[in-house]
Amino acid sequence: MIETVFRGEELPVEDRFERWRDLAFESHSPHEIRTEHAADFHGTLRLLDLGVLQVTTFSCPPLDSARTPALIRRSDPEIYYLSVPLRGHMGVVQDDRETLVGQGELVMIGSSHPYRGLLGAEGGTVSAAEMLIPRALLPRPDGLADERSALRVPGRSGMGALFIDFLTGLATDTTSYGPSDSARLGVVALELAGALLAHLLADQEPPETFQHALAMRVHRYIHQHLTDPELTPERIAAAHHISVRSLHRLFHRQDTTVSAYIRRQRLERARRDLADPGLRTRPVHAIAARWGFPRPADFTRAFRTAYGMPPKDFRHLAQGASRR
Repeated sequence: MIETVFRGEELPVEDRFERWRDLAFESHSPHEIRTEHAADFHGTLRLLDLGVLQVTTFSCPPLDSARTPALIRRSDPEIYYLSVPLRGHMGVVQDDRETLVGQGELVMIGSSHPYRGLLGAEGGTVSAAEMLIPRALLPRPDGLADERSALRVPGRSGMGALFIDFLTGLATDTTSYGPSDSARLGVVALELAGALLAHLLADQEPPETFQHALAMRVHRYIHQHLTDPELTPERIAAAHHISVRSLHRLFHRQDTTVSAYIRRQRLERARRDLADPGLRTRPVHAIAARWGFPRPADFTRAFRTAYGMPPKDFRHLAQGASRR
């Protein structure tokens, strides 16, 4: 795990704020930063390189940051920040809406839309853990790519708690990992973040109890048999003692089809394998075939439609990041 650590006390007091600001923001997305404590700045910063993404842990006195339209025009890395306060509060003002989060909560912000960040507005030192994820590496549920307002995520239970525990663990872990371990941790973090964001943007209307239980069993069965070329609606229906018509009706309630759901799950598994550094020598067509795409051209077309780029370009982006 490649790691950069900044400790303010190791620098002359007049250089601390500028150096901290450059490490914290200039490397990925410039911000305008203001603080009343520039002359006596006390802060820390820890950058963890996980290959496909980066995790940052920092502490600082109260400050005001702004991602302005001019800065976005100058440089937009198209990343998402998933931030968890460890001490104090963080505020985000975006689209005339203010979002305030504290410990046990998470906020998601995109780099492509202007916002203002308020750290430690109540006074005192604030610290936080933050995951920076390129948008191109995430699945794109409807609405995710165009999300303009900060999303606040409670973290007391469910997917929010799972993600916050994982990010906090990475931020506070002092274990020395090797490059391959770091890259694999990055893949795990990417999958977990994708699952969290898909959950946030999913339809939250609860279905009827029986239909919900049946849907969960069908989904589980599909996940367990994704590599099987004989995974068809007829086989799925027979395994659950329902008619094919009833199966299609079940997925219609979820605004999708059986085939579309299977294709999406297979694409997700293929995307995971393409990002895995341990599989970098496996040909793209072999990964496609493993997940039910025997024709490379069909796989390339489906992957581009789902993720906005061909599978080879995605692998180059993911594997290139993991080797830096």
